[in-house]
Amino acid sequence: MSIRRERLQLTSAQRRDLLSSPAGWLATGFGSGLAPVAQGTVGSAVALLPWLWLRHCSLPSYLLLLLAGCLLGCWACSVAGRRLGVDDHRALVWDEFIGQWLALLPVLDQSGWWWPLAGFGLFRLFDAGKPWPVSWLDRHLKGGVGVMLDDVAAGALAALVLWGLVRWLGCRGRGD
Repeated sequence: MSIRRERLQLTSAQRRDLLSSPAGWLATGFGSGLAPVAQGTVGSAVALLPWLWLRHCSLPSYLLLLLAGCLLGCWACSVAGRRLGVDDHRALVWDEFIGQWLALLPVLDQSGWWWPLAGFGLFRLFDAGKPWPVSWLDRHLKGGVGVMLDDVAAGALAALVLWGLVRWLGCRGRGD
């Protein structure tokens, strides 16, 4: 099996191994990264479910959860990547969770289903399109830190655009 092929498919034993460890369970986004196709998109979509609860946290709590999730993700993706023998296997989608949650930061206080949908779309655009600095981070950082930080950058870019949209459209939060 070629390295390219290993990056695309997991054996049943590899799947079981990932789901049997806390690091693998977290790194695969609670198993969402084991989807047969579009793992990053599936992981980002699944990340919206806990976000519906997280969005009610205070801003400092939300930011603390993002930081803790990122640090935990560096560890989990590093451990899972070593177990798979591939630094950034596409089944490792915890980075999508953190990137997606960061992208949605500007709409924590916005009502309407279109804001999370816009954040989802923008994050997928920046994550898959990999503009600079996302592409640079993806090429130059390895291990769990590399897995996480390119998606953090994609989430930050998406958040900036989403924040601009909220401001441009003159939207006010739920409490205003």
